[in-house]
Amino acid sequence: MAAQGDKPIKLRDVAKAAGVSQGTASNAFSRPEIVREEVREHVLKVATELGYSGPSITGRLLRGGKVNAVGVAAIEPLSYFFEDLWARHLMAEISEICDARGAGVALVSALSGERLDWNIQSALVDGFILLCVEGGERLVELTRQRQLPYVALAIGAADNSIPAIGVNNRGGARMAAEHLLALGHRRLAILSTALSEKHQGPVTAGEIDAAVYSTSSTRVRGYWDAMDAAGIPRVSVPIHETRESRASTIAALEAIFAAAEVPTGILAMSDMVAMFAIDWLIQNGWSVPGDVSVIGFDGVPEAALSTPKLTTIEQPMKEIARLAVEAALDGTQVTGRRVLEPRLVIRESTASPRD
Repeated sequence: MAAQGDKPIKLRDVAKAAGVSQGTASNAFSRPEIVREEVREHVLKVATELGYSGPSITGRLLRGGKVNAVGVAAIEPLSYFFEDLWARHLMAEISEICDARGAGVALVSALSGERLDWNIQSALVDGFILLCVEGGERLVELTRQRQLPYVALAIGAADNSIPAIGVNNRGGARMAAEHLLALGHRRLAILSTALSEKHQGPVTAGEIDAAVYSTSSTRVRGYWDAMDAAGIPRVSVPIHETRESRASTIAALEAIFAAAEVPTGILAMSDMVAMFAIDWLIQNGWSVPGDVSVIGFDGVPEAALSTPKLTTIEQPMKEIARLAVEAALDGTQVTGRRVLEPRLVIRESTASPRD
C-alpha cells in the first residue's frame, strides 16, 4: 500500500478523493456488482492514482470471524509433512476433505520452540490438527493459548482433557504378532520406531518401561501380549530401535542377522521401516516371505506398491482425517480420547516359515 507522506493510504482516503461514501468505495472492491459501472470505474481509477491496491483480505476474513482454513501443526521441520509416509498419507486425506469443502490447509511447523510459538500464534486458521508424534504437550500448550478448536493425533500424554483421536496401537500390534504366530513363526524380531530422544540400537525391557514416546512402547506391549499368550519368551525376541531411517534399520538388521539364530518373522512398527527391511533382506540374499516374513504398521499407500506387497496393520486414515477436520474446522469437539480400531491387511510379505 502506498503512502501520503508517512501515512499509508486507507480506504477512507480513496473515498474522500473520489467523492463517495466509504461504504461505496468498499463495495467497489468487494461487491462490484451492486455499484454503478461509472462509479466503480471512477473509484478504482482514483485508488490506482493514490497507490491503493484494495482492502486487506486478511483483515476482512478476521472481521468475519472465519477464514475457512485448518492448520496442521507438528514440532518437526516442514519437510516432515512430505517425507514421512504416515504424515504424507494423513495430509493427503485431510487435503481431499478440505478440497471437497472449499477449505484451505496451512502447515505449521518448527523445530525451535520459540519459532513454533510464533507460527502457532500467527497462523490464519479456524482450528488446529496437532500431529503430536514428538513434543505433544508443548504443542497442546501453545495451541490452547490461541483459544481455537483443536484436536491432537498420536499423543501419548495422560491428560484426558486433551481432545484426541488415535488408533488402538496395542491391539493392532497384538494383531500383527498373532498373524505371524498363526503362520507358524516362533523366531521373531522387533524393529521399533523411536522410544526416546536419540537412542537407537538394542532395547531392553527396562528401556521400554522408561520410553519417552508411548506409541512405540505401547506397540511393543501389544507384540508381547501375543507372544505371552503363545508361550514365546519375551527375552528370546530382540528389539532394536530405529529412527525410521534406512541407515538405522540396516544397522538393526545387521546386528539381528549376525546372531547364531536368526528370525523368520520381522515385526516392524511402521511401513517405512518394514519396506527398508525388505530391501535389505532381498539385497542380502534372503527371500521375502520365503526365508523371512515382514509385517508393517500404518497402511500407507506405498505398502500396496512395494515388492513384495507389504502385509500391514492399517490405520483408518480416512476416518481419522474426517474427524480431525470436523473438530478443527467446525468445532465439533472430540471428548477425551477417540480410539479407532486398525485392521490387518494380508498381502505378499508374510507366509509360513519353511522349517
